[in-house]
Amino acid sequence: MTPGSRLTALSAVFALLLASGCQDGGAPGGEATSGETAQEDEAPPVPVEVIQPERGDVFAVYSGTASLESDEEAGVVAKVGGEVIDIRTEEGDRVKAGQVLARLDGDRLRLEAERALANLKKLEQEYERNVELHERGLVSSGAFEDIKFELDSLRAAYKLARLELSYTEIRAPIDGIISERFIKVGNTISPNDPVFRITDLDPLLAYLFVPEREFRKLAAGQVAELTLDAIPGQRFRGSILRISPVVDPDTGTFKVTIAVPDKEMRLKPGMFGRFHIVYDSRQAVLLLPRAALIDEQDEQFVFVVEDGIAVKKTVSTGYSRGDSVEVTAGVGDGEDVIVMGQTGLKDGAAVNVIDTSVGDAG
Repeated sequence: MTPGSRLTALSAVFALLLASGCQDGGAPGGEATSGETAQEDEAPPVPVEVIQPERGDVFAVYSGTASLESDEEAGVVAKVGGEVIDIRTEEGDRVKAGQVLARLDGDRLRLEAERALANLKKLEQEYERNVELHERGLVSSGAFEDIKFELDSLRAAYKLARLELSYTEIRAPIDGIISERFIKVGNTISPNDPVFRITDLDPLLAYLFVPEREFRKLAAGQVAELTLDAIPGQRFRGSILRISPVVDPDTGTFKVTIAVPDKEMRLKPGMFGRFHIVYDSRQAVLLLPRAALIDEQDEQFVFVVEDGIAVKKTVSTGYSRGDSVEVTAGVGDGEDVIVMGQTGLKDGAAVNVIDTSVGDAG
């Protein structure tokens, strides 16, 4: 039987009881007769529906919202000037660190490197001749040292020329996705001009700012489940990457960094998501429907049926799971807990348990 049909059945029972009570007329003048007093003493049983507690697992969850951000992002700039003669990647392409993204015209730098190499070879030959002359005492120590210093200088100049020539190949500094391209073939650029932007999309990060009262509940490695407005109906799994060791005195919060792997590239930086972090779990605990609980002056209680009588029992509760609540004390397995008809019920009142299985069978 569905909850709606159960409620309809209970309403019909209550209406029948009320109609039977109205058939007995009251005494004139509003004074209760002895018959009415006896009727009050023998109030009809209250129709109720019961359920026995179930066993299940519950979880303690902290929920928060944040936008996704890229883990790493690098702006690629030109290290030397020149004309762009080749572009090898486009926006959206995945690249590896060290991969060539574009090339500049390097004719001038190549000639400078060749000139530096020619000067170096010439001086190396001169140095070899002066080594023998220095050993025979035909060249002064001062003149020989000057040649050595000049040779070291030319070697450094040649290495620098080669390095600048290598910069005509613009390379990716990190792994990631080309998120922006700022150049076109034929552009003449100068040193430090931006040419590309690379964004690392795996993993994406989110930063939650959590109230300090939750500080001892969260820890690195805990699972975080993500849902997104942009991708409804799907859940993504992440984990706490790190937790800031300090609390911001102005906001009373601490920063929690969550990493969300995304090998399939479905997530994008800037997407807004809701994060649910499971920080504790309990297995095979006693569960009751939330509707069975009655709150009264900072106390929670339920009614259980014992030999046709409603008995009020104070309970202690723990974690929740949907419409169910963990009961840590007050009731046990196999007890009949009232879930419908308990509103306004008094301790010790007679009750009549409605058998809902009849409607289910039909």
